[in-house]
Amino acid sequence: MAEAATRRRGGGGAARRAARTGVKIETAKFIERNIPLYEILNDEALDIIEANAETLLEEVGVNFVNNKAALDRWKEAGATVDYEAERVRIPRGLARELCKTAPSKIVQHARNPEKTVEIGGNTLVCAPVYGPPFVRDAEGGRRYATMDDFQKFVKLGYMSKWLHHSGGTVCEPTDVAVNKRHLDMLLAHMTLSDKPFMGSVTEPSRAQDSVDMCEILFGKEFVQENTVMTSLININSPMTFDDVMMGALEVYAKNNQACIVSPFIVGGAMAPVSVAGTLTQVMAEVLAGIAYSQLIRSGAPVIFGAFVTSIDMNSGAPTFGTPEASQILYGAGQLARRLGLPFRSGGGLCGSKLPDAQAAYETAHTHNAALMGGVNFMLHSCGWLEGGLVSSFEKFVMDADQLGTLHKMAQGISYDEAAQAMDAVREVGPGGHYLGCAHTQEHFKEAFWRSELLDYKPFETWSDEGARDTQALASARVATLLAAYEQPPLDPEIEARLRAYVEQKKASMPDAFV
Repeated sequence: MAEAATRRRGGGGAARRAARTGVKIETAKFIERNIPLYEILNDEALDIIEANAETLLEEVGVNFVNNKAALDRWKEAGATVDYEAERVRIPRGLARELCKTAPSKIVQHARNPEKTVEIGGNTLVCAPVYGPPFVRDAEGGRRYATMDDFQKFVKLGYMSKWLHHSGGTVCEPTDVAVNKRHLDMLLAHMTLSDKPFMGSVTEPSRAQDSVDMCEILFGKEFVQENTVMTSLININSPMTFDDVMMGALEVYAKNNQACIVSPFIVGGAMAPVSVAGTLTQVMAEVLAGIAYSQLIRSGAPVIFGAFVTSIDMNSGAPTFGTPEASQILYGAGQLARRLGLPFRSGGGLCGSKLPDAQAAYETAHTHNAALMGGVNFMLHSCGWLEGGLVSSFEKFVMDADQLGTLHKMAQGISYDEAAQAMDAVREVGPGGHYLGCAHTQEHFKEAFWRSELLDYKPFETWSDEGARDTQALASARVATLLAAYEQPPLDPEIEARLRAYVEQKKASMPDAFV
């Protein structure tokens, strides 16, 4: 009997240890802020920036290149159009009036309804890095990305608790033809994860493929009545809207899918060196882009985007995590809220070549600015390295872990009876300690946010375990998460139809690598 009791106790302990050390597939709900936002600009400054943006649209104008249909739409809407120069001058107030039909909040549906997100108002949705052609990990170093790397990032995103969104081009898989890789990327998001995802924007026909595949996944009627994709439409700053991005926007707007209309600005090169001047250009470009989406379909879901960094005047390289970048983020957030639109900015941005102290400092600055600046959709929230040229496996899990601190900060401070803890203070009294008191025993499990990555062990234990630095801990966590990955269930018939669509589209055209 004693031996059996010992076994039972040992088994229970082993089970508890396994529960503590095993990987759990949890996804936190998107962040809902219960804290005030930081507003860096007063009303006078905002009025000036908005007025100057309207002046730019009216007097200078914007270019819609290689897109006569867009020029025709603007002319019909009341703008002055110079067809030879492809220049559109928008009368004061017209763009703002058109923007009024865009919704203030977007519900993006996931194939797992529990992971559907809301973008707008007091919410913050975190999505991973987007676009790098290179990847880096501790074993292979820096190299061109492959489809295998892409699939691993999608799996890590699915396994990451604090990441709400699967993203889009988490890395650019260079081992697949340019004209076909979007099909494999979409298939990976749709089958390897059940979180929301982004569509392709590199060519209008690829945007249409994204819509077609979503209609297989969700059903055609559902797609036309609901938003199931968010896609990134970059403006060629300064003040230029190219036919590729606008062609993709036209496809998505027509099909009721959300677009992030986002100036892509390196301050000092693609916008003025001053914060106010850059914000004026951001405002003008966003007004024109969002207004155009409403010319395609009134009420089309759209997000006010702002990707702005500064330039190192010595090297010409872009810089990240700087005070000016945060100031622009804060100001753009205020402008977006004055328009009543969801806001995209921020991310784990850094210029470092490695997931080191520079990367951590710069990322933390931008993460915190995104939380306090009212960002609703944070692209690049984890994995970004080397100014966006590299997707780092180690930094992906480092950043994803730290997103948990944003969740905790956003909750604010509770002051209900339990939080006041008066019974605990009475129980412990002078000179005591709180570890064993009733209040601590009742609340310790949820009282403090806990990292699943960083090391807090005593020096001796840390040394005995190999004296691992943060990059080594992150590398081990990447391996643990990938080893524990299990594909989320998907109707076999739907998956078969998706794979058949991809195979048919690939077979219909020769490979192209430009």
